[in-house]
Amino acid sequence: MPVLAIVGGQWGDEGKGKVVDQLAETADVVVRFSGGDNAGHTVINHLGEFKLHLVPAGIFSSRVLCVIGNGVVINPAVLKQEIEGLNRSGVDTSNLVISDRAHLVMPYHLLLDELEEKSRAGKALGTTKRGIGPAFADKTNRLGIRACDLLDKAALGERLAMVLESKNTLFTSVYGAPPVSYEQIYSEYCAYADFLAPFIKDTVVLLGQAVAKKQMVILEGAQGALLDPDFGTYPYGTSSSPLTAGGALGAGIAPSRIDKLLGIFKVYCTRVGNGPMPTELMDETGDAIRDIAHEFGTTTGRPRRIGWFDAVAARFSCFINGLTSVALTRLDVFDTMPALKICTSYDLNGQRIDYFPASVADLEKCQPVYEELPGWDKPITHVRNFADLPIEAQRYVRRIEELIGCDVSMACCGPSREQVIQLKPVI
Repeated sequence: MPVLAIVGGQWGDEGKGKVVDQLAETADVVVRFSGGDNAGHTVINHLGEFKLHLVPAGIFSSRVLCVIGNGVVINPAVLKQEIEGLNRSGVDTSNLVISDRAHLVMPYHLLLDELEEKSRAGKALGTTKRGIGPAFADKTNRLGIRACDLLDKAALGERLAMVLESKNTLFTSVYGAPPVSYEQIYSEYCAYADFLAPFIKDTVVLLGQAVAKKQMVILEGAQGALLDPDFGTYPYGTSSSPLTAGGALGAGIAPSRIDKLLGIFKVYCTRVGNGPMPTELMDETGDAIRDIAHEFGTTTGRPRRIGWFDAVAARFSCFINGLTSVALTRLDVFDTMPALKICTSYDLNGQRIDYFPASVADLEKCQPVYEELPGWDKPITHVRNFADLPIEAQRYVRRIEELIGCDVSMACCGPSREQVIQLKPVI
């Protein structure tokens, strides 16, 4: 059985949770490999509707080992609340495992996130203020506290005291904020240690065993490729790599072990937070799509910015991820739209370009060049075979396939598991 990486192809919120939930029915292991609780996956299945932030979307299949990988930063308070909420809904979480190498989000990370955003004034990045960026910065700066530290409370106390010496100097001297309390944080995180200790394991060993047994492993990404710190709209992005390559690092599986790479794209674009978005619709059409699709952030509740499908950005995403196929979601949102547009290139300073610029300044100047296609003006939520879709919907899907240079394997026409049209095998 293969190792399958599933990643977002746009700016996040593409519907990865739905696809992972469906494919997990045949999986043995699902690994969340990046981000933190700044990400959110909405899953609707026979058990109800769930909003996940840290727990992998495979949790609803009791036979699946669900791993929060080393590439994730974990806020223990959020994870505890999420586990308890799932338990109250009758979801068994005994199959959940936390990598002992995963870093923790600490209370001072949330405070620092808020202070840094305020200091940027009119140039704020639009973070979720959940401490994710500062936690990843500490990881890189060798100031992080990891899940394994929760298993040794004496070592946790020593580590925390050392880190707080640096943090409190920063808070008091630079931001004029009061220092944070060692005693309060230590007591709080000792309680989290008691709760989370049974879940914390060496996941490299577990995943090595799964790969050796040729079990099916799904690497579940968070956010989207266009938020990547190297290839996205830097600095308006996230702090860990949401790319397929990040899946290898964030799970502890060698890149050569990944067999299939599935990218999830909405049939339009959305974005939460600041930064350029060439096809953004600041009109009644954008408002209509947002209302029909209920486009509000799973994590923040913020209204998502809306745009037509950007084939230039999608082509770029397919290339940097090495995608073997694509799943298109939310096709049914266009059921009442009379005409649809796809961005096929950009106009930059009067010159036609077909690439995704690295410079945010250039990307902000890019004007989308559109191709218009007719809508289908009929409901498709009941359709399960591609040939039964209206011909206009078929042409729309095929045109995207042509423009991005990657096969479409799935098309989703509703939020539930069964509302999926399978065009080609994913694995």
